[in-house]
Amino acid sequence: MTFISTWQYNCCLADGFFDREMAKAKDKKETLEQEEVKNTETVIEEQPENSEDQVEEQEEEVELSPEEKLQIELAEAKDKYLRLYSEFENFRRRNAKEKLEMVKTASAGLVEQLLPVVDDFERAQEANKSQEDIEAIKEGFGLINNKLFKTLEAKGLKVMETEKGTDFDADLHEAITQFPAEEDSLKGKIIDTVEKGYYLGDKVIRFAKVVIGA
Repeated sequence: MTFISTWQYNCCLADGFFDREMAKAKDKKETLEQEEVKNTETVIEEQPENSEDQVEEQEEEVELSPEEKLQIELAEAKDKYLRLYSEFENFRRRNAKEKLEMVKTASAGLVEQLLPVVDDFERAQEANKSQEDIEAIKEGFGLINNKLFKTLEAKGLKVMETEKGTDFDADLHEAITQFPAEEDSLKGKIIDTVEKGYYLGDKVIRFAKVVIGA
């Protein structure tokens, strides 16, 4: 092989070597770029997960202490107590108002039924101004008295029995004095009634004032 041929051959080899090195460098550069892209994508994909982890860590950091939990529970209990107390107060006021209305209504009904008796008393007073017949006056007042008592009986009023000789009962009678009894059988028993006693239904609304035989 001549010198020129050898030189040309070496040049060709050198060109081939440089081409191969350039190709390798290019491939290596492309590989590095691809890896950088992949790493960037991986970082982007991992960011949400890291964000969730950070949120969880923040939530763990915000976790309340036992004292703070107790304070919150105490505030809730106070609020519940105030609500219940307010409801009870409203119920109590409403109930008292209803009772007052019932009493007023009951009194109104009784007064309405007593008004005719009042009218009879007024007419009797006007008539008695010129009435000279005593028996007529007595009869008129007797009729009014009966009408009044029947009206009260319709409302449940009953007279307490305190006839002479009735056994004394401290739950019903009030002894205001004692007098010697006419008979031994009247000792410790009622011999006179100073003021009648009354029931309203089965309840004593006034004790009878009586005199007891001694």
